[in-house]
This record gives sequence, structure tokens and C-alpha cells, in this order.
Amino acid sequence: MIGRTMGWAMVATLLGGGATLAQDVPGIEICTAEKTMERRTSCLQSNVEFLQKSFDKARLDQQQKLDAASRQIEALKASVATLQKSLEQSQAAQKKPEPTAPAKDASPAKPDAKPDTKSDAK
Repeated sequence: MIGRTMGWAMVATLLGGGATLAQDVPGIEICTAEKTMERRTSCLQSNVEFLQKSFDKARLDQQQKLDAASRQIEALKASVATLQKSLEQSQAAQKKPEPTAPAKDASPAKPDAKPDTKSDAK
């Protein structure tokens, strides 16, 4: 038991030498253990301040993540627009017929196919 007391005294000294170890470490405290109303109120106010700081930090972290995601989305949209434009240009280039040099005899070719007049009757 004496060893534990010495250990806690050492921890208290390392953390700032405060008489109340629980108040030196930020976090949620159990305020129902306090006997006087002033100490209980102070404990509750400390809890509220801790929670407000925690919420503010979490809100800022989430806002930074949302901003980063928005920037990434905008960059991806720009990339997609560039790729779409490139694709449209490639498709337009494929659809255009290649200009051929006109031949001197540009008469349309007539088919040599004649209707078959022979009958296979035997």
C-alpha cells in the first residue's frame, strides 16, 4: 500500500505537483462524488468545457476533411472534362472520311451482273 502511495505521489509530481490529480488531466470527471455544491458545479463546468473543446476539435477536423474531399472532387471533375474532350476529338477524327484524290475517269462503275436467263429445266 505504501508503494502505491509513493507511486501516485511521484505521478502527481511529474504532472505538475497538483493536489488533485484528477483535475490536472483533462477529461470527463465523475462529479457526483463531490460533497459541496461549489465543487460539483466546478466539476460540471470543467466537463462542459472539455466537451466543447472536443466537439470544436472534431468539427474542425471534419471540416478539413470535407474541404480536402471537395478539392479532390473538383480536380477529378476537371480530369473527366479533359478526357471527355479528348475522346470527342478522337471520335470526330475517326468519323471524318479521309479525302481521296479524284480519279480522271470518275464514271460510276456499272455492275456486270446480268440476270440469269437460263433455266435449269431438264
